[in-house]
Amino acid sequence: MSSPAKKRKLNSGAKQNTVPSRGLEYFFAKQRNAASAASSSQDATTTAPPEPSEQTLTDEELARKLQAEWDAEVRRSSSNSGKNTPKPPAKEVDSDAKPTTPQTADPPPQDPAAPQLLPQPASNKITLSLSSAAASEDKVTASIPLDESPLTFEPAKYLSQLQAAWAAEGGSASYALLTRCFSLVNATQSRIKIVDTLVNCLRILIEGDPSSLLPAVWLATNAISPPYISMELGLGGSAISKALKQACGLDNRALKALYDRLGDPGDVAFEAKKKQSFTLRKPKPLSIKGVFESLVKIAKAQGAGSGDVKQRIVDRLLQDARGGEESRYIVRTLCQHLRIGAVKTTMLIALSRAFLLSKPAGADFPTRDPRALAKLKKEELAEVWAKAEELVKASYARHPDYNDLIPVLLEIGITDELLVRCGLTLHIPLRPMLGSITRDLSEILTKLQGREFTCEYKYDGQRAQVHCDSRGKVSIFSRHLELMTDKYPDLVALMPKIRGDGVESFILEGEVVAVDRATGELKNFQTLSNRARKDVAIGTITIDVCLFAFDLMLLNGQSLLDQPLRHRRELLRSLFVEIPHHFTWVKSLDATSQDSEAVHEFFKSAIESKCEGIMVKTLDNPSPEQQQVLSEDVEQEAPDPKPAPTTTTAKTRKSKRNTTDSPAPPKPRRKPLLATYEPDKRLESWLKVKKDYSASSDTLDLVPIAAWHGQGRKNKWWSPILLAVRNDATGCLEAVCKCMSGFTDAFYKANRAFYDDGQWEAGDGTPKNTHASKPGFVEYVGMEPDVWFEPCEVWEVAFADITVSPVYTAAIGLAVEDRGLSLRFPRFVRKREDKGVEEASTSEDLAMLYRKQESKASAAGGKREADAEAREEQSDRDEEEDDQP
Repeated sequence: MSSPAKKRKLNSGAKQNTVPSRGLEYFFAKQRNAASAASSSQDATTTAPPEPSEQTLTDEELARKLQAEWDAEVRRSSSNSGKNTPKPPAKEVDSDAKPTTPQTADPPPQDPAAPQLLPQPASNKITLSLSSAAASEDKVTASIPLDESPLTFEPAKYLSQLQAAWAAEGGSASYALLTRCFSLVNATQSRIKIVDTLVNCLRILIEGDPSSLLPAVWLATNAISPPYISMELGLGGSAISKALKQACGLDNRALKALYDRLGDPGDVAFEAKKKQSFTLRKPKPLSIKGVFESLVKIAKAQGAGSGDVKQRIVDRLLQDARGGEESRYIVRTLCQHLRIGAVKTTMLIALSRAFLLSKPAGADFPTRDPRALAKLKKEELAEVWAKAEELVKASYARHPDYNDLIPVLLEIGITDELLVRCGLTLHIPLRPMLGSITRDLSEILTKLQGREFTCEYKYDGQRAQVHCDSRGKVSIFSRHLELMTDKYPDLVALMPKIRGDGVESFILEGEVVAVDRATGELKNFQTLSNRARKDVAIGTITIDVCLFAFDLMLLNGQSLLDQPLRHRRELLRSLFVEIPHHFTWVKSLDATSQDSEAVHEFFKSAIESKCEGIMVKTLDNPSPEQQQVLSEDVEQEAPDPKPAPTTTTAKTRKSKRNTTDSPAPPKPRRKPLLATYEPDKRLESWLKVKKDYSASSDTLDLVPIAAWHGQGRKNKWWSPILLAVRNDATGCLEAVCKCMSGFTDAFYKANRAFYDDGQWEAGDGTPKNTHASKPGFVEYVGMEPDVWFEPCEVWEVAFADITVSPVYTAAIGLAVEDRGLSLRFPRFVRKREDKGVEEASTSEDLAMLYRKQESKASAAGGKREADAEAREEQSDRDEEEDDQP
């Protein structure tokens, strides 16, 4: 048969080839001739109904015809070996097949739920089979109500049927169960439904196949390892596209059309699989463990030939995916963008509830009876859930690795021992504590009224968590728990030296800041980001750094998380050795709410020192008297009782019930602010005030010149958008930054309609205000955008800072000799309807603002030096006056 990818060349002038084309049937001619000779007597008495000729059969019908004849021949061969009475050929086809050409012989009836594979004879011969892709979806899991309330859902009711199906497919839980869970989660916006669905799915695995629980959790959280272990799939879009084309029979044009219409690779896979009617072999059902192991193999494939290895694994996953839903989530998993809304917190909540209700066979930890929980009041049930959730969340925050958490849960369930078994561990990062954002210093003074607190510089660097054990081994982790030990070999060599007497092991936290080693002057984050990230040798370092420590979480194997900040800070500053311009403490100021002027001056000095702002932290836990004051404040703030509304609603009925009972003590709305270290929590005991957009009175009028397709929720819109300034000298537009902040959904929609590349589903297919390629008057050398805009608008954009950039060409040479300038944290403000492109900000405007920014910083530094000299001179004069009689 000719390849469907090639078009046959026609030449009307040439002599037609009289040799008939040879189809698949030609290659089975010998078997048919031998079979017909052996069964000629039976064929003489039996007249078979006429069949369509080979010339009129489609490829699908021809494959079915050959399959049936081949099976019939094998059966005759088997029977002839026992006795010499041949049987007439019988034709078999799939029950779900719907050939376009009517068949004259009715196929034998088959069970629709049976596997869609033709019966294989008891022979060593390989037979051609044709399977219906549409009917191969798992029908057992499709009927399980996973979105039912966990208090009424009974896993045991479905386990026997599931385990029987799993046993027929290899013994492990099928990927279809997880796909069913994903589909239900993706179909709802209700957080309650999402959690309930995950809980029920996890309970089935806990009771039915505990060995598949850990892979299922990793797959549901869209990861294959904790963040501090680098295991990236490293798959490009071409590998997935190639697998889709091969598995579903698509060409480049059809695949691109689907992607342009749908925008999401998983949805493209779903549609492609639906269009696939038949496969030439029965898919091997995917299991949860099998899919996870395949992803691990992809991540571990390295070196020569690794691309081919990864491609084969991806091909097999998509070929074995049964139905559109499995294909959708396989592709989304490969793209690392699952889009089911089951974030980390949701998974931890689901795990806590699942282990509170279920346990694996043979486990002896206690569980709660769902029927008893269903009888509790809403507040009582919430309290039961909350206690279990807090245990699991706290354990994961201290030890964020499912590889350790899940086995312990399977062994001991939800108990207090979980915090001991999954606690702080050296070289495994804990999730950092976070500060609440505050826009105004006066708000901070109000929140911390009556409390002692400390203000700390919030340096413009990279947050680092440093682990050092008794042997001197050092690990450094980022705020997102990524291992960056190789990035800072100078800090690795320094850490064992800062240990004072009695210090063996520790976990401390600080800010890594680029500095001038000679003067100690701080540099901005842009400078630090230019430092190499991998395989850094100490001798090649050109950008020096200093670690400003601000907290101590573990000392000599003992956790300090429950200690107040004042005690942790005292240990940090007394037991560690300061090395100027290498390792030191954050600059701080202890104060109370009465010291507002000092706090404002401290904030001002932080900004002048090129810091982002300040952090404000409570030093001590509240005393019982302070907690009592909080309760009294709440009582005083309670509103006066108002007449009951005339309309009776559920809410008013609840209020009436509450008034008949004895009055409960008021619950304080202002929670006491603890000074302990709370991993993975954003609390008001840590407040941050940053130099925000309001700190800069300058904005720029920029021109949108290009954009990329958005991801996730924004996949139908343009985001981010490339902006440019105007170069008066050359008349070109020079790219200055990408912007994706400050836009509303309504703006995104209107912007997509205004800049239409002809592919927008809401448009008429006619491109508007776009270019197919980069215009000659645009200067940009970064990643190619998905669409180029016709420059016809001016947008006002705010920003935090102007930084030197190795990528953007705006104002190149005007401020820095061989570098351009870019905007840090750009934010869209409004469209400038009163300005045309020729009135947009110029590269000279950008350079002027940069010079102004730098001069302010220099002046602030000079002012501090002058003030220090003036204070020294005044002190000398005072001493001279005191010496006079």
